[in-house]
Amino acid sequence: RWLFEQAVCTLYAFCGVLFGLSSLGSLTVLSTVCCLKVCYPAYGSRFSRGHAVGLLVAVWGYALAFAAAPLGRWGSYGPEPYGTACCIAWEPSGRGATLYILALLVFCYLLPCLLILASYALILGTVRASRRALRQH
Repeated sequence: RWLFEQAVCTLYAFCGVLFGLSSLGSLTVLSTVCCLKVCYPAYGSRFSRGHAVGLLVAVWGYALAFAAAPLGRWGSYGPEPYGTACCIAWEPSGRGATLYILALLVFCYLLPCLLILASYALILGTVRASRRALRQH
């Protein structure tokens, strides 16, 4: 069972969600920037340190917004089914909780995964086209 108070459970779950979402967001941005540099070199060469800082701030802000939502009563944090750790309360207790879980699914899982897949598909397509062009010459 969870050995600590509810406040520690909430903090534990908040940190888990924040770091998990920022990790997936960072991977999404990294794949998108790689795609930009490989597939669109005219735009990719303009990428600067300021762009990188802005993207990192955006990733962490995005993750913070979704991680802090249960603190503002949109969704909730609680013990996991086995009770040994805490996370998002996946069993919705109302319409708001259901909408939060759906928003997490769409904006924090499906959208990043689709962007990553699309980025790497474009990179593979560009590499294949370059390989064909080299063979022809």
